[in-house]
Amino acid sequence: MAAAGSDFPSRLRRWRERRGMSQLALANAAEVSQRHVSFLELGRTAPSREMVLRLAAALDLPYRQQNALLLTAGFAPVWRESALGAPEAATVDRALGFMLGQQEPFPAFAFDRRWNLLRANTGARRMVGFLTGGPPFEPDPARPLNLADALLAPDGLRPLVANWREVALHFVRGVRADALHDGTAETAALLDRLLGYPDVPGVAALPAAEGEGEPVLAMRVVKGETALNLFTTISTLGTPQDVAAQEVRVECFFPADEATANAFRGWAASR
Repeated sequence: MAAAGSDFPSRLRRWRERRGMSQLALANAAEVSQRHVSFLELGRTAPSREMVLRLAAALDLPYRQQNALLLTAGFAPVWRESALGAPEAATVDRALGFMLGQQEPFPAFAFDRRWNLLRANTGARRMVGFLTGGPPFEPDPARPLNLADALLAPDGLRPLVANWREVALHFVRGVRADALHDGTAETAALLDRLLGYPDVPGVAALPAAEGEGEPVLAMRVVKGETALNLFTTISTLGTPQDVAAQEVRVECFFPADEATANAFRGWAASR
C-alpha cells in the first residue's frame, strides 16, 4: 500500500505528461484500464508493487527513476546500484576493459550519465596529455573529470577545436535529450551549467551548412602542427540490470582520415 502523504500520484502524472502520453495511452501501454490510471493519479487507489513496475516500464523510466517511483509508493527499490570495481560488477568491469582495450591505439572513454569520467584507455590518455601539454592523462577516481565541462568550458579544450560551435551544438542537444529522458534535477542542472558558459549555442541554434553531405560530424582538433579529425560512437550495455550499469557509456573515437590514424599509431609506437 502507498504510504500516507506519498507523492506517487503527482509523480506518476508528471512522468506521464513528460512523456506526452494521455491517460488512455498509458493505460493501453501498461495493459490496465484508463479508470485505474485516473484513480492512481487522483490518489483514490494505491498501487501494488507490480503495478508501479508496469507503469514505470510503460513510461520507459530509467532504473534510477523506477526506484524513486517505488519509494514514493511505499515500496523498496528493486534495482541495485553497484560501483564499478565491486565484486558484483565484475562482469561489467571486464566488458568495459575489453571495449577500451579493443579500441587501442585510438581513444575510448567510459563515463556515467552526466559525463563524469570513469575509465580511459591508453589512447585516450595520450590524446588528453597531448592536448593539455602534459604527460599522458591519469583519471583520478576521487576527483573525476567531467567531459562535458572539459569540452564546453572556455578554459577547457574549446580553443583547440576548430569547429567547436558545431560540436558544442550537437553536444548540448544530447544533454538536453538526457535531461528530458531521465527527468532528474542533476541532469537538468548539468544542462543549465553548460548553456551558461559563454557562447555555447542553444539547442534551437542552426548548424553550419559546411558539413552537409557527411554522414557524421567530425571534430577537428588542431594543436601546433598536428590536426586530428575524429568522429565518435557512444555505446551502452544492451541488457543492464543495475542502475550504474544502465547509466555507464563508452565513447570511442575513430580517425576520420589517414593522417589522424597515423598520428595515433605514431604515438603508440613511440611509447
